[in-house]
Amino acid sequence: MKDHLLSAADLSRDDAILVLDTSAEMAQLTEGRSVKKLPTLRGRAVVNLFFEDSTRTRTSFELAAKRLSADVVNFSAKGSSVSKGESLKDTALTLEAMGADCVVVRHWASGAPHRLAYSGWIRSSVVNAGDGTHEHPTQAILDAYTLRKHLGSVDGRRITIVGDVLHSRVARSNVLLLATLGAEVTLVAPPTLLPVGVEHWPCQTSYDLDSVLVKADAVMMLRVQRERMNAAFFPSAREYSRRYGLDARRFALLPDDAVVLHPGPMNRGMEITAEVADSDRSVIVEQVTNGVYVRMAVLYLLLAGGRE
Repeated sequence: MKDHLLSAADLSRDDAILVLDTSAEMAQLTEGRSVKKLPTLRGRAVVNLFFEDSTRTRTSFELAAKRLSADVVNFSAKGSSVSKGESLKDTALTLEAMGADCVVVRHWASGAPHRLAYSGWIRSSVVNAGDGTHEHPTQAILDAYTLRKHLGSVDGRRITIVGDVLHSRVARSNVLLLATLGAEVTLVAPPTLLPVGVEHWPCQTSYDLDSVLVKADAVMMLRVQRERMNAAFFPSAREYSRRYGLDARRFALLPDDAVVLHPGPMNRGMEITAEVADSDRSVIVEQVTNGVYVRMAVLYLLLAGGRE
């Protein structure tokens, strides 16, 4: 891997497989042990720099770093100097002065992690934990890891991603990574929730969910991000759910071995019903567990693995 992880496009096929294999090793090393800590990153400092609210991602990175014995600092924009007007540059310079080895950043502005990584303000590694509506590469890696566990291989598999693609950094990263790994990806959404230029993405698009589900090996439902919407992208929540929600009827259309994913948090009853979310073929909770292993692997490869 390179010095940073900013985009799923940063990963070649070999890089992606290396991260997935390392994630599997992290899982083997920690599962079933009473003491889950490894001494790998002892003496290293990882800063979680979050300008947006997060539960799963921030906690997952914190737990991953601590399991590798790194020192962890959680930095939230709320209640910090950022709320008083401090710029990203000054925040970065402060972190550099404190000796951070890795900065995990989530920011509301697309491209902020890239600015942080290549500005020359800091020398530490930068991991993109979600920037605006741009990308979320570690989410894509944990999704691929989960798919590989259940499907055996991602190569040649048909993966369907459904919902608010326009505002989803998860969708963009997943399309890039899954295509790199050889999957056939189809995006399903209303026309208003597909981004401009999607025809240049390495995937297919469709407006008809039912016809795509019958041949899908996995389906990933995306959260409808109402907080990012300032216009009416669909007539009503009920109409959206009727056309693009995954309910029991649509779930029955899937092949018997297909699995259901969701990056969370879920709008139960809108993009997915509780019955489907809690079914035996739902791997949504497992995605959260796998996220810790994947982020352990990313931190290890950035801070230690590349030098061994």
